[in-house]
Amino acid sequence: MLIRNKMTLAFIAAGLATQIHALELGEFNGTAFSIGGYVKAEARFTDADNGDSEFDGTARQSRLNFTAKRNIEGHSLMGFVEGDFYGGDATGSTYDWRLRHAFLKVDNLTVGQTWSGQFWAAVPYDVPHLDFFNAGKGNAGGNGGVVRPDMVMHYQMGDVRFTLQDPINDDADYPDFVINYAKKFEGGHAASIALAGRDIARSNTTNSSDDSEFGAALIYAGKYSLGATTLHLNGYHGEGQGVYSGFGYAGAWHPTLRPAVDANAAGELIKTTGIVAGISHKFSDKLTGAIRYAQIKADETAPGAEDTLKIGHINLVYNYLPGLDFGIEWRDQNLATHGTRPAGQQLELMAMYKF
Repeated sequence: MLIRNKMTLAFIAAGLATQIHALELGEFNGTAFSIGGYVKAEARFTDADNGDSEFDGTARQSRLNFTAKRNIEGHSLMGFVEGDFYGGDATGSTYDWRLRHAFLKVDNLTVGQTWSGQFWAAVPYDVPHLDFFNAGKGNAGGNGGVVRPDMVMHYQMGDVRFTLQDPINDDADYPDFVINYAKKFEGGHAASIALAGRDIARSNTTNSSDDSEFGAALIYAGKYSLGATTLHLNGYHGEGQGVYSGFGYAGAWHPTLRPAVDANAAGELIKTTGIVAGISHKFSDKLTGAIRYAQIKADETAPGAEDTLKIGHINLVYNYLPGLDFGIEWRDQNLATHGTRPAGQQLELMAMYKF
């Protein structure tokens, strides 16, 4: 993991799949079983730029995961399954189980449904924040709708990770791919650089087309630690990452609209540029906080569409007891990014118990 400690891990809204807080259930026929996850209660106060203010409370983000590990003939084998309770409609009132991760790992090879290569190239270096529906926005892997492709293959060779994943374009001739070099340094510093490429549908009304073109983007992410303070800087630039970052030609991508993001009305690929900058600080063993600013800019947009998405976060998290955190976050954004996240300000209060 590239996350410094357990408090920071719990603080990142993306909820990285990890076994730091797993409860060991025991061993059976040489296989060790464990269970993990968290229960999270959150209250959100939304002051929309257009429309009425709103209050919403939920525990749907709560999640549960299961792990099975064993060594077979000198090889390390692990299976992992995780879900939460957003069901098939995150904006509705259903609370059925939703699959988040289902993968197996054999030595350095990971195969299954799990984080995309774009996610691993940037989000572990991100500024800690609580915003579930905008987790990682500004990064190349910040679109929650595609952040866990149906099938991913990661292969790790030292500091280099090769990723092939189920393409966004249904008619793509080859998988979407990411080549990522990431390095941790003494003192908590870390840096990552990646090349992402994909076969992009040139139709601006769907994400599927026989008429496609190769597009690529360069991704950079890093953090620099100064004792209790960490500086964060992430960014990307190129063609074809708008659907992965969640913003492009027709504005912000979100599940209910799925607008075209990577090609204009003439079928020409557009470029997007994302940047995330901020600072996180550990005030004490129990209290941490962060300030985050992110934006994504498209070099061409549809008539009437904004060309830049801007999002800001300020937060504090207090570790009341081991495994139990209380947090508060203020955030503001200029464009709607989800059915439950209009343009405007929002305040979240949360309590999270990790096990």
